Amino acid sequence: MRRPRLFIIPIFAMMKRNLSILTLLFLSVVLTAQSEEKAKPRTIRQWNLSGDFIDEVTIPFDTVFSLFHRFRLADKYSSLNATLGNYGLPFYQINFFHRVTDPDKFLYSGYYPFMYVPEKAVFMNTQVPFSEMVWTYGAPRETAEQTFRVRHSQNVNRYLNFGLVFDVIYNLGQYNHQKTDNKTFTFYGSYTGQKYKAYFSTGVNNLNIAENGGIIDKDQLELYETREVPVNLGSLNSSKSILKNRNLLLVQRYRIGGEQSAKDSLKSKTSGLAGLSGTFSHILTWETNRRTYTDKAPGSGFYDTAFINSSWTRDSLSSRMLKNTIRFDFMTDESKKLRLGIGVGLRNELIRYSQIIPSHDINFADTAAWNRNNNVLTGRIFNDIGERFSWIATGEFFLTGFRAGDFSLKGDITKKFSFEKGTASWVISGSITNTQPSFWFENWGSNNFEWHNNLKKEFRIDVGTTFSYPVRKAELKFNYAIIDNYTAFNTLSVPDQHQGGLSAASLNVKKEIQAWKFHLAADILVQKSSNSEILDLPLFTTKSSFFFEHLFRFKETNGELNTQLGIDVLYHTYYYPYEYMPSTGRFYRQDRIKTGNYPFIDVFLNLKLKRTRIFIMFDHLNSGYMGYDYFMIPSYPMNARMLRYGIAWTFYN
Repeated sequence: MRRPRLFIIPIFAMMKRNLSILTLLFLSVVLTAQSEEKAKPRTIRQWNLSGDFIDEVTIPFDTVFSLFHRFRLADKYSSLNATLGNYGLPFYQINFFHRVTDPDKFLYSGYYPFMYVPEKAVFMNTQVPFSEMVWTYGAPRETAEQTFRVRHSQNVNRYLNFGLVFDVIYNLGQYNHQKTDNKTFTFYGSYTGQKYKAYFSTGVNNLNIAENGGIIDKDQLELYETREVPVNLGSLNSSKSILKNRNLLLVQRYRIGGEQSAKDSLKSKTSGLAGLSGTFSHILTWETNRRTYTDKAPGSGFYDTAFINSSWTRDSLSSRMLKNTIRFDFMTDESKKLRLGIGVGLRNELIRYSQIIPSHDINFADTAAWNRNNNVLTGRIFNDIGERFSWIATGEFFLTGFRAGDFSLKGDITKKFSFEKGTASWVISGSITNTQPSFWFENWGSNNFEWHNNLKKEFRIDVGTTFSYPVRKAELKFNYAIIDNYTAFNTLSVPDQHQGGLSAASLNVKKEIQAWKFHLAADILVQKSSNSEILDLPLFTTKSSFFFEHLFRFKETNGELNTQLGIDVLYHTYYYPYEYMPSTGRFYRQDRIKTGNYPFIDVFLNLKLKRTRIFIMFDHLNSGYMGYDYFMIPSYPMNARMLRYGIAWTFYN
């Protein structure tokens, strides 16, 4: 069936079907808001832990109204992403310096922003119970996309808090065999006494996606409806990837010395040896991952080889990691203007990898497991000079084990400036790392791919600087990296190591400009690689919003309704993006197809009434009007035009 040239009638039909839902949502909000009493004063603090799990790092409390239609967790990790079109599928960050490169995250690097893992654990302390529910819906029922989030946090007493977060992404997809069913959950708790502190979190991540291998011919986008466009891995294959992750974090810290006075004031004189205080810490992380890939017809022509079975694929890879760290940190008198701290620790890592090993017998495959361990020396030193200047250096050195010789040295220098409108900060950062590529880069066994490599360590130097002025909604960030033995997947979708140097640079500018009630919120990224054949990057990328904001006041009810009406634009210049390989779940280099020079335009309306936020958005409004080259990854078109809406409720009681 040929796709209609005009989409006005389908859009209004879709609006009519959903109008009753939107009306009910809005009326419920109005009734709830009118019945609310004046909010009681409340204090909510939210933080996560530093990379070494030692310091509490305050993070903003995310219930803001502005640009609420940007609800996706993936965009909160990095605002500029290259996706497979359907939300919930794997993706990678366009910003090279935001990409997930940790060897331990190899199996889920494409899903990382969706997941709850130890280093992303968020803790809260609240005077009143806090709850939030967020629900979004898009597209007709047969291709519907739904997301749901609920989070709750509550203090038992002044020091003890528990909370949970549950996320669902259920997306049928506009194209055949593109369904995603992702469920992620975390339960966390913290005890923050003066002498003893403990942090606990556990994560359960289940990600279940259908693999269609992309569409066969992009010219068919103009001729057929999305569900009628043929795909490479269809119902005959019923290809599917499942990723299951379970993890646990337990941090315990006990402080000695440096007791404060009864008033608990930082300015009061501390006791102990010259005001010194020390902290003993034990840090435990446990994580297990399993990735499976199934295909009922591996001989259908999409794959070149079938090492194990030509009529059925069931690949499985798994890893288990247990890490224990014992460390001691001490710090000089916190009430003094000059503060110095030093810490040192020892970490033991026990890791087990297992996978299928092709025997090259068409009906038989073996399994194998490898046990690995590492002993790692960790440390840090920092110096605070007053409240406006500080520096910190952290490091790790792998003493023994299969990563022996790896090291990481990182440092930040921070200067704060006070202006009439608020505080700005300037950070200079740098790092030197020497890293053994992931185990999976060296050993892989499956029905369609097999490799055994002996790779060199990847050596990398990073320097960067960031100027941030939150009150003015401005941030300027520059990054530069030099990499030897850059490791990635080549055009054959197998690991490859570039012998020689590679460099990349980026400049990221974020700024919101306001003129009367008109706002322009721009996120601009400029980046360049020294060797585009090995690492190609779009020269220019932007995600910007232009909107009109107005606050309606109702004198009779003393109510307020905040509104934003505007457009979103996502655009990047031509470049060779990565392709995606379903069997391995990895993105790999290609030099056949360029994408870019196509703007993705959304129109949105955001509303806020009391503690409730609503958005209505036409996603990809220009679909079909500016051609059909709306790809960010070859063979995987972005969604065609759809109506999307969502609502968030926040409760403090």
